[in-house]
Amino acid sequence: MIERGSATILAMAVAGLLAALTVGATAVAMALTAREKANTAAESAALAAAVATYPGTGRPSPVAEARRNAAANGASLASCVCAVDGSVAPRTVTVRTVVEIVVPIFGRLRIAGAARAEFDPAAWLGF
Repeated sequence: MIERGSATILAMAVAGLLAALTVGATAVAMALTAREKANTAAESAALAAAVATYPGTGRPSPVAEARRNAAANGASLASCVCAVDGSVAPRTVTVRTVVEIVVPIFGRLRIAGAARAEFDPAAWLGF
Protein backbone atom coordinates (compact mmCIF):
# COMPACT_ATOMS: atom_id res chain seq x y z
CA MET A 1 0.00 0.00 0.00
CA ILE A 2 1.38 3.36 -1.04
CA GLU A 3 0.87 6.22 1.42
CA ARG A 4 0.43 9.52 -0.31
CA GLY A 5 1.04 12.83 1.45
CA SER A 6 3.31 11.52 4.20
CA ALA A 7 6.24 13.53 2.82
CA THR A 8 4.14 16.68 3.08
CA ILE A 9 3.46 16.05 6.75
CA LEU A 10 7.15 15.38 7.38
CA ALA A 11 8.13 18.56 5.52
CA MET A 12 5.62 20.59 7.56
CA ALA A 13 7.01 19.12 10.80
CA VAL A 14 10.59 19.99 9.78
CA ALA A 15 9.50 23.52 8.80
CA GLY A 16 7.76 23.96 12.16
CA LEU A 17 10.84 22.76 14.01
CA LEU A 18 13.05 25.14 12.03
CA ALA A 19 10.69 28.03 12.77
CA ALA A 20 10.73 27.23 16.51
CA LEU A 21 14.53 27.01 16.52
CA THR A 22 14.79 30.33 14.68
CA VAL A 23 12.52 32.07 17.18
CA GLY A 24 14.50 30.58 20.07
CA ALA A 25 17.85 31.59 18.58
CA THR A 26 16.54 35.10 17.94
CA ALA A 27 15.37 35.40 21.55
CA VAL A 28 18.75 34.28 22.88
CA ALA A 29 20.59 36.66 20.55
CA MET A 30 18.38 39.58 21.62
CA ALA A 31 18.97 38.79 25.31
CA LEU A 32 22.74 38.52 24.86
CA THR A 33 22.85 41.81 22.95
CA ALA A 34 20.79 43.51 25.64
CA ARG A 35 23.10 42.15 28.34
CA GLU A 36 26.14 43.62 26.59
CA LYS A 37 24.32 46.92 26.17
CA ALA A 38 23.37 46.98 29.86
CA ASN A 39 26.95 46.19 30.95
CA THR A 40 28.42 48.82 28.62
CA ALA A 41 25.98 51.41 29.93
CA ALA A 42 26.83 50.44 33.52
CA GLU A 43 30.57 50.79 32.87
CA SER A 44 30.13 54.20 31.29
CA ALA A 45 27.82 55.36 34.09
CA ALA A 46 30.17 54.09 36.79
CA LEU A 47 33.17 55.87 35.29
CA ALA A 48 31.26 59.14 34.99
CA ALA A 49 29.81 58.87 38.50
CA ALA A 50 33.19 58.02 40.03
CA VAL A 51 34.72 61.26 38.78
CA ALA A 52 31.67 63.26 39.89
CA THR A 53 32.05 62.04 43.51
CA TYR A 54 34.88 64.53 43.97
CA PRO A 55 33.43 68.07 44.20
CA GLY A 56 36.56 69.63 42.71
CA THR A 57 35.83 68.23 39.25
CA GLY A 58 32.96 70.66 38.72
CA ARG A 59 30.61 67.88 37.57
CA PRO A 60 26.96 67.67 38.55
CA SER A 61 25.88 65.07 41.12
CA PRO A 62 27.23 61.54 40.63
CA VAL A 63 23.72 60.12 40.26
CA ALA A 64 22.87 62.67 37.56
CA GLU A 65 26.08 61.82 35.70
CA ALA A 66 25.38 58.10 35.98
CA ARG A 67 21.79 58.54 34.78
CA ARG A 68 22.89 60.68 31.81
CA ASN A 69 25.58 58.21 30.73
CA ALA A 70 23.30 55.19 31.14
CA ALA A 71 20.63 56.86 28.99
CA ALA A 72 23.22 57.83 26.37
CA ASN A 73 24.04 54.12 26.07
CA GLY A 74 20.43 52.97 25.78
CA ALA A 75 19.81 51.88 29.38
CA SER A 76 18.14 53.24 32.48
CA LEU A 77 19.84 53.66 35.82
CA ALA A 78 18.60 51.16 38.42
CA SER A 79 20.93 52.13 41.28
CA CYS A 80 24.07 54.10 42.00
CA VAL A 81 26.13 53.77 45.16
CA CYS A 82 28.12 56.95 44.67
CA ALA A 83 28.36 59.35 47.60
CA VAL A 84 30.06 62.73 47.17
CA ASP A 85 33.32 62.81 49.11
CA GLY A 86 35.45 65.95 49.45
CA SER A 87 38.57 64.05 50.53
CA VAL A 88 41.32 62.98 48.15
CA ALA A 89 41.02 59.34 49.21
CA PRO A 90 40.28 56.79 46.48
CA ARG A 91 36.64 55.81 46.20
CA THR A 92 34.67 53.08 44.44
CA VAL A 93 31.32 53.54 42.74
CA THR A 94 28.86 50.72 41.98
CA VAL A 95 26.21 51.16 39.31
CA ARG A 96 23.37 48.93 38.09
CA THR A 97 21.53 49.53 34.84
CA VAL A 98 18.55 47.95 33.09
CA VAL A 99 17.76 47.50 29.40
CA GLU A 100 14.20 46.56 28.51
CA ILE A 101 13.57 44.50 25.38
CA VAL A 102 10.55 42.90 23.74
CA VAL A 103 11.24 39.34 22.65
CA PRO A 104 8.82 37.61 20.29
CA ILE A 105 6.64 35.06 22.13
CA PHE A 106 8.41 35.67 25.47
CA GLY A 107 7.26 39.31 25.80
CA ARG A 108 8.95 42.12 27.69
CA LEU A 109 12.23 41.32 29.48
CA ARG A 110 14.38 43.49 31.72
CA ILE A 111 18.09 42.73 31.37
CA ALA A 112 20.39 44.04 34.10
CA GLY A 113 24.00 45.15 33.96
CA ALA A 114 26.42 46.15 36.71
CA ALA A 115 29.83 47.77 36.97
CA ARG A 116 32.23 49.26 39.47
CA ALA A 117 34.71 52.06 38.94
CA GLU A 118 37.40 53.55 41.15
CA PHE A 119 38.52 57.17 41.16
CA ASP A 120 41.62 58.49 42.90
CA PRO A 121 41.41 62.29 43.24
CA ALA A 122 45.00 62.48 44.52
CA ALA A 123 46.29 60.95 41.28
CA TRP A 124 43.96 63.16 39.26
CA LEU A 125 45.32 66.25 41.06
CA GLY A 126 48.90 65.10 40.53
CA PHE A 127 49.83 64.34 44.14
